[in-house]
Amino acid sequence: MNLQLELSQFKREFFQKFPPEKAAIMQGATQALAKEFQNRRALRIDDEAPNFLLQNTDGQQISLYDKLNQGAVILCFYFGSWCPYCNLELRAYQGLLPKIQALGASVLAISPQTIDASRKTALNNALSFDVLSDSGCTVARDYGVVFEISDPLRLLYTELGHALPDYNGTEDWLLPVPATFIIDRRHHIALAHIDVDYTKRYEPADAIAILLSLFVAA
Repeated sequence: MNLQLELSQFKREFFQKFPPEKAAIMQGATQALAKEFQNRRALRIDDEAPNFLLQNTDGQQISLYDKLNQGAVILCFYFGSWCPYCNLELRAYQGLLPKIQALGASVLAISPQTIDASRKTALNNALSFDVLSDSGCTVARDYGVVFEISDPLRLLYTELGHALPDYNGTEDWLLPVPATFIIDRRHHIALAHIDVDYTKRYEPADAIAILLSLFVAA
């Protein structure tokens, strides 16, 4: 089963049990975000990827450009450990990690969570790639994918036990739109996939073909 099939199945089962009035809040927020991003300028293919230095779950500083010295990078922005769609996506990349590494590439997953929360994400999903903490969505802002949670959604998230300050260690309610960038060794973006619908993600298996083309061209 590919990732999108898994996401669709989870979504179908979840919303069968979820109260319609709460589902409407979530759907309304997604629609509003889609309108907002119509006028936003996120990074695109052929743009130069900004460097960053973020801590992983071991407290080590990870530099994007240092990683690119070794090979291409798949950069995934995700909400956090509280998001089941994100967990499915991260596990899909873990399953493909041997193929990704065989092409000299690496995966970096970024969320605004604290290091402790990121560590739980890595442990719960048995991830062996770097899971990074982007406090305040600084890097997400550089890539043009940050947004602020609306007041109705803040109340719903809090009711569901997903109050962002509890996970992110800040008082803001900022998140990155789930986005996937593939960056080549020249620091240029070879793929930019951004979808404001959090239930949809880039298919990790499709990244292999892009990495293969970069590997052959290197």
